[in-house]
Amino acid sequence: MRLLPSLLACASTLGFVALSLPASAQTADELETIKLVFEELQPKSFVRNAEYCGYIGYRDDGELMVSVITPGETDGCSPVWPSDFEPVASFHTHGGYDPGAWSEIPSVDDIEADADEGVDGWVATPGGRLWFLNTEEMTIRLMCSLACLDQDPDFQRETEIIIDDFYTYEELVELEEETS
Repeated sequence: MRLLPSLLACASTLGFVALSLPASAQTADELETIKLVFEELQPKSFVRNAEYCGYIGYRDDGELMVSVITPGETDGCSPVWPSDFEPVASFHTHGGYDPGAWSEIPSVDDIEADADEGVDGWVATPGGRLWFLNTEEMTIRLMCSLACLDQDPDFQRETEIIIDDFYTYEELVELEEETS
C-alpha cells in the first residue's frame, strides 16, 4: 500500500489507479485507501489553498479504483466521472486553513452534490479531520478526528462553533444557517 503515492502521481497520465484489494470488507478497504489518497493530496491542497477531488469505486471484477485526481479552486472542485469503473463515493480536500471559511465540517453543498450524483462522499479538512457523507441516510459522520490526516501548518482550532462527530442533513442545514 506504500506504493499509492507514486501510483497517484501517475493517475493523471493513466486516467485511473488500480489497487489490488479484495472486494470483501469493502468498508475497511475504502477507508484505508481514502486515507492514503488524502495522505498524498493534503499537502498539495494546503500549498495551493485549493481543493483536490476524484472518485473511488469498483470495477466489475471487484478491483478498487481511484479516478483521475482533479485540482480545483479555493472553494470548489469538479471531478471527472470515470468511464472505467462504477464510483461508490466522491472525495475532496477542503484546501488550506482560512479562519473565515467553512472548512472543518462538510457543507450542505458537499452532501447535496454527492446525493445528486448517487454516490457517498469523503471529505478531508485543513485540521486533518476525515468525514464520511452517507447520501442514502443523508448523514455526516466523523471517521477520524483532528490531526488523523495531515494538518495544515497554519491550522488554528475553531473557537466559534463546537464540532460534533455526527450530523443529520437537517442539523447541517441548521448549523450553516446559524453561522452565516
